Amino acid sequence: MKKIILLWISACMIGTLTAQSTLPAVAPESAGFSSTRLERINKLIQEYIDSNWIEGAIALVARDGKIVYHEAVGYDNKAAGKKLQKDAIWRIASQTKAITSVAIMQLYERGALLLDDAISKYIPAFKKPLVLQSFNKADTSYTTVPANREITIRDLLTHTSGIGYAQIGSETMNAIYAKAGVVGGIGLQGGLQRDNILRLASLPLMHQPGEKFTYGLNTDVLGYIVEVVSGTSLDAYFKQFIFEPLGMKDTYFYIPPSKQHRLAMLHKSDKNNRVVNCPEEIFVNGKFYRDYPNQSGGTFHSGGGGLVSTAYDYALFMQMLLNGGQLNGKQVVSRNSIRLMTTNQLGDKSMGRASKFGLGFQVITPADAAFNTVSEGTFSWGGMFASSFWIDPKEKIVAQFVLQQYPFTHGELAEKFKSVVYQALR
Repeated sequence: MKKIILLWISACMIGTLTAQSTLPAVAPESAGFSSTRLERINKLIQEYIDSNWIEGAIALVARDGKIVYHEAVGYDNKAAGKKLQKDAIWRIASQTKAITSVAIMQLYERGALLLDDAISKYIPAFKKPLVLQSFNKADTSYTTVPANREITIRDLLTHTSGIGYAQIGSETMNAIYAKAGVVGGIGLQGGLQRDNILRLASLPLMHQPGEKFTYGLNTDVLGYIVEVVSGTSLDAYFKQFIFEPLGMKDTYFYIPPSKQHRLAMLHKSDKNNRVVNCPEEIFVNGKFYRDYPNQSGGTFHSGGGGLVSTAYDYALFMQMLLNGGQLNGKQVVSRNSIRLMTTNQLGDKSMGRASKFGLGFQVITPADAAFNTVSEGTFSWGGMFASSFWIDPKEKIVAQFVLQQYPFTHGELAEKFKSVVYQALR
């Protein structure tokens, strides 16, 4: 069955895999922007550099498939005198989730799975899940009750399964996951996604499936489901069915040796909120290796956070989504799937804000639009290292803001970037 699915996928996409995609750079005025007002982006970034809050940033803005702004401002490594370049390869972290979600929707379109399938159909270890009832902090013991129902693929896509995050999640789940050897999926040297997910399957959920939104390792589980259903590694699947059709030439789990010099430096905010370089080994409830994407022969493919990319490469992916699933004549995912992915799937459940969540994206609702610079219907997400993106179907804008900093104590910068982009519209 797996071979049949892969052969069908290949037949559907034959002749598209070596195609090159291009987002041309144009004069901002030709795409409805003021070049003078776009200069405020540089000024904003420079103010944060001068305050020693960041060393540099990359930003890209495109409208209707045309790039009106793409700049790298400041330093990649100030101590070494290395300027930041537009083609720097950076750790996209949770921006990986959007790509994994598209892969799941591709398999859904091909009849390989259904969104309301129990995930135990593909990973039997998740059969008969348990829900945390009580936790003893002193010895990390706990009690459980049976879940009311099984976890579905839709639960994973909407982060309503009850699965938490390892290392960066709640104190309780950090402890439970650490004791079992479950990790967050990035910053690793060695290991396999499969083993991590199977360890996770034996552990309790934070709440009943479908009960509420809880950000967690849901998309890592989806990444393993892609592997099970397709019969290939997540790395190979992404390359064949997303990256190559879109012309994404700089997006990887592990960077080839010839490009490893382009990996951006990772920074952090010190105790005085000033930016400094991260050391090679970082401790985030466990050991974290700063330059993990430069491992030769790396094996851990985290569907929730493992990829690296460039601002331009990720813009190709965003433009495809804005175009209803196609770019330069290559239909990567259907228009109807994009509709599902960008429609509120939470109902009345809260994310802790007025916006809602679709299948892999935060979505700006009418209630949220009144308080947002971006338009109603805009969908977005970001990454652990202070990167963020959004796609605005009304204004036909895709935008990417890149920092490489964790922890980062000036998160308001991303919102200021949005404001400066929209004030430049003519």
